[in-house]
Amino acid sequence: MLRTRLLFFTLGFATTGAAISHFVWRDLWAAHHSTSSQVKDKFGFLDSRVSNLEAMLSQTPQTVQDDG
Repeated sequence: MLRTRLLFFTLGFATTGAAISHFVWRDLWAAHHSTSSQVKDKFGFLDSRVSNLEAMLSQTPQTVQDDG
């Protein structure tokens, strides 16, 4: 009788621990995916802004100043 209770307690405890760890892992994975997606988007926006600035700089005529 005691062994049966111990067995069921162990199985219940292991099942509960597995369920909790599954939910924690899934939450952490979603947070990681969300963060990496946000970083990719922000770097994409930054890259487009830098490209636009470089294009504007290449279109403006360069003036040479004389120090004499």
